[in-house]
Amino acid sequence: MTAASRRVAVITGAARGQGRSHAVTLAGEGFDIIAVDRCADIESIPYPLATADDLDETARLVTEAGGRIKTVVADVRDLDALQTGIDAGIAEFGDIDVVVANAGVVGMGLSDPLDAQVYHDIVETNLNGAWHTIATTAPSMIRKQAGGSIILISSMQGLVGRGGDGSAATFAYAASKHGVVGLMRSAAYAYAPHQIRVNSIHPTGVATPMIFNEHMARVFEANPESSAMSGNLLPVPFVEPIDVTNAVLFLISDTARYITGMTLPVDAGFAVK
Repeated sequence: MTAASRRVAVITGAARGQGRSHAVTLAGEGFDIIAVDRCADIESIPYPLATADDLDETARLVTEAGGRIKTVVADVRDLDALQTGIDAGIAEFGDIDVVVANAGVVGMGLSDPLDAQVYHDIVETNLNGAWHTIATTAPSMIRKQAGGSIILISSMQGLVGRGGDGSAATFAYAASKHGVVGLMRSAAYAYAPHQIRVNSIHPTGVATPMIFNEHMARVFEANPESSAMSGNLLPVPFVEPIDVTNAVLFLISDTARYITGMTLPVDAGFAVK
C-alpha cells in the first residue's frame, strides 16, 4: 500500500489499554496513526496513568503492524497543546479520516462528596477532552472532503446511573460520560453534510490498566459489588480491549456507512434490566 493510499487516524489515550489496541489494529488495516497521550499522572486520579515508555511501545507495535505513527505528548485538557500536536501529525501524514476520542480517567474508590479537584479533573479529561479532540480534528476531515468517522469512547456509565454512590468521583464520571453522548449527537448533526459520521461506544469494564492496578484491587477487595463488571449479564468479568476495537472497526467501515448519532454498547449485557 502506498503512502498516498493510506488513511489517517487520530487516537487519544493511545499509550496503552484500549487506545493501544485501536492504534495497532488500525495500523494493520492500512492507517497511519497520530497517537496522543498525556504520558504523566494526574495528582487527583488514584492510579498510575500511561508513561512515555508506554507510548513508545505503542509506536513500536504500530510500526510492526505496518503503519506509520506520529506520537504526540499532549494533555487532551489543553486545547492549544492538542491542536499543535494534531497539526504536526497532519503535516506529516495528511488530513484525517478517522478519529477515536479514547482518553479518559476514573476515580472509583474516592468517596469524598466534596472533592472538587477530582470532579474537575475527570470532567475536564473525559468530556472537555472529547470536545477538544473533535474541535482539533474536524476541520481537517472537512477539508479532505472524503467523509469519515468520529468515534467517542464513552462507557455504560454514559447510559445508566448504576454505581452512583454520592461521591464527587462517581458523579463526575457518570456526568462526563453522559455528556459525551450529547456531544456526539450534536456533532453528528453538525458534520452530516460533510459525510462525517459521529457515534459513541459504551463498554462495560474493560481489562486495561485503568482496572488492573493496585488501587482498584484494594477497592474491589473492600467492596466486590463496587465493580462495574458485577452487573454483566454474560458470565465474563471484563471485556477485552479488542472487543471495543472491533466495534470501532465496524463503525469506521462501509458496512456502517449510514450509521451516525448512535450509542453502541459493548457491555456483556450490563444494560439488560
